[in-house]
Amino acid sequence: MKNKPAYIISKPELVKDIQWFIKLRWLAVAGVLTMTFTARYIMGLNVPVLPVFTGVIVLILGNILFYLFYVYRSLSLQGKDNKEHKVFANVQISFDLMLLSYFIHLTGGIENPFIFFFIFHMVISGILLSKKAAFTQAVFAGTLLGGITIGEYLGIIRHFHLYGFSRQEEIYNLMHICGVYCIFVSTLGITVYMAATISDRIRKREIELGLLNRELETKDKLKSQYVLTVSHELKSSLATIQSCLKVVLDGFTGKIPEKSSEMIKRAEVKTRYTLDFVKDLLDLSRIRTNSEVSKEAVLLLELINKVVEQLTFRIEEKKIIFTETINTDKPLIYANSDSIEQLFSNLLGNAVKYTPAGGKIGVTVAEDGDLVKVTIEDNGIGIFSEDIAHLFEDFFRSQNACVFAKDGTGLGLSIVKQIVDCHDGKIYVESTLGQGSRFTVVLPAYNQKKILSNTKQKKENKND
Repeated sequence: MKNKPAYIISKPELVKDIQWFIKLRWLAVAGVLTMTFTARYIMGLNVPVLPVFTGVIVLILGNILFYLFYVYRSLSLQGKDNKEHKVFANVQISFDLMLLSYFIHLTGGIENPFIFFFIFHMVISGILLSKKAAFTQAVFAGTLLGGITIGEYLGIIRHFHLYGFSRQEEIYNLMHICGVYCIFVSTLGITVYMAATISDRIRKREIELGLLNRELETKDKLKSQYVLTVSHELKSSLATIQSCLKVVLDGFTGKIPEKSSEMIKRAEVKTRYTLDFVKDLLDLSRIRTNSEVSKEAVLLLELINKVVEQLTFRIEEKKIIFTETINTDKPLIYANSDSIEQLFSNLLGNAVKYTPAGGKIGVTVAEDGDLVKVTIEDNGIGIFSEDIAHLFEDFFRSQNACVFAKDGTGLGLSIVKQIVDCHDGKIYVESTLGQGSRFTVVLPAYNQKKILSNTKQKKENKND
């Protein structure tokens, strides 16, 4: 019979939880100080302030050491395995349990209702650690409180009775002590079991969803590969058909009747449209199939100027006023030059296409820290507000765009979104119907140190 698989917390998740655990400890410091002040000076209980403050200092120093260890030992995704992270989490929980036992001892021992604060650490253990390690921590917590209780009962260590809060004879009532301790230990055990079981189930679901997601991604890539192959074959055939039709229309095969010429022109227009559609489909499938594109340091302005140069004839033909504002000095981005050229070719091409004659188009390039922002703004036809959310969907065209320009595949902006995502960028759209649109593309600037770090991190994530 096969062993049941253990659903262990992933390394990135454990690292984040350890970070959170260290931050949470500062709240514990504030909580202990607040409760001590309230108990002593508001409720009038005889809490030994100096020993409690000593424990708080130990807690602060311990947390500083944990933080320094976390930073200088590079407990991050660069770690080779999960073992160091687990040991570190165990050490922190054990440290907290010992200090909590110390504070409980100073404030009444087993007669203190705050003994159930141990439950918090049992929940954390159940989430962060394996079931075995979590139950070990529960046994450790039970042993600590048991040792304090026995020591106080036998008079080996001093019992700090909270006068006015509980009756002193309770600590000497063996039946009462055994009852409270049994409830305490069973509560710890049940808490660990429930927390660990629920965490296991959640992680199991996460793993199953992850596997399903990978399966869907694989199937989607296979579909894209199929479309890529078919589109390539169609492109070749359509290009040949269009070329032949152009030869006939240009009169190289001899004079043709006017009616025949009209029919051939219509066929050539439809062929050209279908060819454009297949080209876009081919580009989109190629991007989706090869999500990891080769990247290098690229001069962004050179690519934008190249695209503008290609569109100059159309811009001049429509008498569009084109402006370019550069608020940076030769911005470098980490990208695939062909993909970025296509990105801005699609965006600027759309701006020219959907801006009426005599309109305005502006391009602004600026740097913002580790990012480069490119804004393309026009005073064209604009977009319906309800259509903006669907702009980047395959084959989608805005209602007014279909009326203004009948030709269009509905894949241009989908290609743009895929390219932006492949480069870890963002794209934002603002538009007012009848007044124009603004597309803002945000891409990472070239930063060699950060690139190397991200590459290493991605490899670690894949290994996990």
